[in-house]
Amino acid sequence: MRALQDLGEYTILMSKAIAVPERWSVFFKQTAKETFKLGVDSLWIVIFISVFIGSVLTIQVSLNIQSPMIPEFTVGYITRETILLEFSSTIMCLILAGKVGSNIASELGTMRVTEQIDALEIMGVNSAGYLILPKLIAFMAFIPILVILSMFFGFCGGYIIAYVTDMITVAKYEYGLRYWFNPFYVWYSMIKSVIFAFIIASVSSYFGYNVKGGALQVGKASTNSVVMSSVMVLLFDLILTQLMLAK
Repeated sequence: MRALQDLGEYTILMSKAIAVPERWSVFFKQTAKETFKLGVDSLWIVIFISVFIGSVLTIQVSLNIQSPMIPEFTVGYITRETILLEFSSTIMCLILAGKVGSNIASELGTMRVTEQIDALEIMGVNSAGYLILPKLIAFMAFIPILVILSMFFGFCGGYIIAYVTDMITVAKYEYGLRYWFNPFYVWYSMIKSVIFAFIIASVSSYFGYNVKGGALQVGKASTNSVVMSSVMVLLFDLILTQLMLAK
């Protein structure tokens, strides 16, 4: 019953949040602000992790397929498929659920316990639309950029390993990256990431917006938002993979 109650409250909150902005100038200003806070400030962690994951993938694949029966370019091919299909969308969004999700939940939770949200309601402002909608739009709009950068720097990480070690030649690695490339996989990752961005931003907003209590409850809401966002991302990853790739 508690799960159904949470689902109902979440649906009601999203219906209030996804509404026509009362003042477009304020909405665009808030959206630009949230884009920098949620998107641009996440660039460094996306680039850093992508380079290392690309490097580690290349090393592990190279070590595990050392066989005269398997061509060397398979290392680049497997690295590319792993990054395109799962890492740059699903795994990266799981990481961002911790950074972005906890940020949203703690911010809204603090505003709730300090009665700032109540003050907005008293002034007749749609607090859900004013606070949540810019976060949803900003994160969903910027996530494809993060995904593309994650793909690029993941490939760069593998290239670095090919260049500085003798596990695989640069030429074979590059050939593997190009071999049997399916452009749909890039669109697949971007579509998934936009949906995941909505899940992360909306679930985190729900937990932060509905905090009751004090600072302790804000921390608990932040933790719950990360856990629930991660679970929902994995669940929808399974559903979207079945719908978009299974034949």
